[in-house]
Amino acid sequence: MYPFRRLALLLALGLPAMHAVLAQSSSSAPPTATPDQVQAQQPAAGAQQQLSVQARIRARRAQRRAAAIHDAYAHRYDAYAGLGYLRFTPGASLQRVTLYAWNTDFTRYYNERLGVTLDGRGYYGTPFVGLNPSGITKPAISAYTAMAGPTYRFYLQPKYAISGRIMAGYAKGNFTGDTNGFGNQLGTGKPVLYPDGSSYAGSVSIVGEYNVTPNIALRLAPEYFATGFGSTTQNSLGFTAGFVYRFGKQ
Repeated sequence: MYPFRRLALLLALGLPAMHAVLAQSSSSAPPTATPDQVQAQQPAAGAQQQLSVQARIRARRAQRRAAAIHDAYAHRYDAYAGLGYLRFTPGASLQRVTLYAWNTDFTRYYNERLGVTLDGRGYYGTPFVGLNPSGITKPAISAYTAMAGPTYRFYLQPKYAISGRIMAGYAKGNFTGDTNGFGNQLGTGKPVLYPDGSSYAGSVSIVGEYNVTPNIALRLAPEYFATGFGSTTQNSLGFTAGFVYRFGKQ
């Protein structure tokens, strides 16, 4: 009888303790996710993984673009040769004439954007001076310039670049060499062409370059061109175009 009472007493004391242990273990166990929760978590994880892949793709593209820009524009020197076109006034009372030019320049770059350019040109044309006693109606004229100034690339892409350039310097005009001794009067008794002589020269241009290879590019540069022959200012518009060779990797 006593053993039975002892067993009953142990059971009575042990049931509350067992209940407390089971309650604590159930509360500390992680909740089991329902099927709906599992389905909701899977798209979120997939979207996060997709964003990570796209970020890596964008990073690789940015690295390739930066490498291509550096490969094209991280040269110390540019050598250029090309042709030019200019609408020029050869005399105070004359109409504009088209001058054609050869043009060369050399640029020293101090980084991918900023450089200093030395430029040389020769312009040639035949303006119409009207009927006159000398019989010379379209004499040949020429002008030569030497200029220098800063060049700045303000827009860079792997295949092309756009720059701004300002130059100033010296111009030499030869307007009477083809007038057979009549000078700039052409037998009319009054000046027709500007007198021969020297003047200032200035140029403001937008330079576009298209890269054929990292070392070779095609250039087109519309410009405003000013000279001061005959104690007046000739405001001319034109362009230059040609080939650029880059060398001297920085």
